[in-house]
This record gives sequence, structure tokens and C-alpha cells, in this order.
Amino acid sequence: MPNPFLSDEWMTEVRVIRAKYEGQAGKVSQSIRVNQIITDAPFGDGTIKSYIDTSSGDMVMELGELDGPDVTVTTDYTTARKMFVDGDQAAAMQAFMSGKIKVQGDMMKMMALQTAMPSDEATKAIAEEIKGITS
Repeated sequence: MPNPFLSDEWMTEVRVIRAKYEGQAGKVSQSIRVNQIITDAPFGDGTIKSYIDTSSGDMVMELGELDGPDVTVTTDYTTARKMFVDGDQAAAMQAFMSGKIKVQGDMMKMMALQTAMPSDEATKAIAEEIKGITS
């Protein structure tokens, strides 16, 4: 059943999907710790704090914040969904150029993450299943 991107219910389903493919996807070749501040969310108080941590070699995305991140990214909910669920890199670049994405910290690491993600069959299957559970 589809749930809103980054809702508690969505995160629970994403954890199940990731567990299903544990050990099957390639490793992320760049270590980066990113805090995300997502604004204009259609639920809760409108702001979501989440993070991405690839320091283990796996892509870990959770709600909350990391201490001492390499980068903090602030963007609106629609742009975040396009980037992380739809994988729309053109939308991400356009949002960055128009100021919808604000980055504090090591911009080079953030840019390197784009090419560091594995593109094997398991990673593609995870992405498709996540799209399928997202409303």
C-alpha cells in the first residue's frame, strides 16, 4: 500500500525492502554522511529531518540527524521526492541552479555521491520497489 515519501509508514516499508535485498546490491564507492532538511512536507509539522550515510558501504537512509555530517542539504518535499524516489537527476540539477536546494558543507563529496551509487540489478529492483510503495 503506497505511503507518503519519508512518512514513518514509508520508512518502515523501505526497511523491509532493503532487508529483502541485504547483501545483494553493490557497495557505494564514496563515503558520505548527509543530513537532509525537507521542507513543505504534506504531513506532520511540514519539516522532515532525515539522513543518508554510506560510510558502511551501504546506502542507509533514515529519519533523524547525524552528528558531524559532511554535508547538510535543505530542499522542498517535491524536489526531494523527485531526486530520491524518481531518480530524476535533471530535476535535481534544475532545483539546485534555481536555489531550491541549499548545500552546506563539502560540496565535492555531495557531487561524488551521484556517481558512487551502484547500478546493479539488485539496486534497480530496490529502487523500483520503493517507487511502488510511494504515494
